[in-house]
Amino acid sequence: MSSTAVVPEHPWLLPGALAPTTGVARRQRRTTRDWLVDILCCLISLAWVAWATADTRSASPEFSMPPPYPWMVAADAVLGLVATALLWVRRRWPVGLAVATLPLTLFSLASAAPLAIVYFTVVVHRRTAVALAYTGATLATNLVFSYLRPDPSLSYWGTVVWGVVITLLVLAWGMFVRARRQLVVSLRERAERAEAEQQLRVTQARQVERTRIAREMHDVLAHRISLLSLHAGALEFRPDAPPAEVARAAGVIRSSAHAALQDLREVIGVLRAEPAAVEPAAPERPQPTLDDVPALVDESRTAGVRVDLHDRVDQAGAVPAAVGRSAYRIVQEGLTNARKHAPGAVVAVGLDGGPGEGLNVEIRNRWPVGERPHPEIPGTGTGLVGIAERVHLAGGRLTHGRDESGDFRLAAWLPWPA
Repeated sequence: MSSTAVVPEHPWLLPGALAPTTGVARRQRRTTRDWLVDILCCLISLAWVAWATADTRSASPEFSMPPPYPWMVAADAVLGLVATALLWVRRRWPVGLAVATLPLTLFSLASAAPLAIVYFTVVVHRRTAVALAYTGATLATNLVFSYLRPDPSLSYWGTVVWGVVITLLVLAWGMFVRARRQLVVSLRERAERAEAEQQLRVTQARQVERTRIAREMHDVLAHRISLLSLHAGALEFRPDAPPAEVARAAGVIRSSAHAALQDLREVIGVLRAEPAAVEPAAPERPQPTLDDVPALVDESRTAGVRVDLHDRVDQAGAVPAAVGRSAYRIVQEGLTNARKHAPGAVVAVGLDGGPGEGLNVEIRNRWPVGERPHPEIPGTGTGLVGIAERVHLAGGRLTHGRDESGDFRLAAWLPWPA
């Protein structure tokens, strides 16, 4: 059984951690969104480096006091450009890059923006323990930075407080993004697992229905072949029988053989596997036929369901046993679904057809409106799957769902040879 993963409509809008992968890859590839985000981060970092450098060289700086030597301003700008260039590899080595550039947080103002982006990447892509450890290190270096690069308009502790606030804001934002991505991944895994389990349930329901049909066909074929054996034995032991009796026996053999071939064609491909260690099951009761449908309807009426039966079948006594059993099961499933999903609704059961034109079975009920007075009867959701498998093996057609009038309609056509 192969499960098909849901492919998003625009995968290029997802980050690499959430984009679907084709095959086993050692590391995630960047999506179009990742490239756009990286370009934007680099542009923001370059703008910050230019702004911080220009502010430091101005006569009245706003962010930080200028260093004692003019060459330190140029060196700080170069360090900011290097940190900006390193942003391209931050997705691959976030922790290593953060540790390598940690000394810059002691004195470099131009590197503040790219280092904040690196810090955000660590929080998003690594465990919370790693993010908190790096947060503690940045809070410690913030004490030194506030002393070496004081703000002209704030005191030392005011500068420290602002550094702590900015650090905690980046931490909170990164943890929110990480939690959201983990939630999306968890929901995707649950959806794929639920889809795989549903496919398994459908497969099991089909196998159970095939096995049930095989058991029913076994009884029918045994009956047909026993008739063949009986009349063939009579012809063997009475070769001098009158021509009329021989013709009648030959006719019975021909009709029985034809019916057996019809039944065998329906059961071809149905696998019946019984473990050898399991003891033989008790004989099943006689299988229902089309004549048992009125009794089935009466049972539903006794249970409180309002059922209208319209039986317009021509030559109902001549319907093949397999077709009658399938019609019975279809009506049974339709009444069961009506009791489960539309309590109190009137159910209309229609049967019509004849030899050569096929047997039509239709169950219709109003779609439920409003709240249900009683809790819904639990079910596996595979009843229609089994009915569809039965109809398919019989060579018929099955449709179900809401029609133009809004009613729920379950209809099947079963072949009835002339």
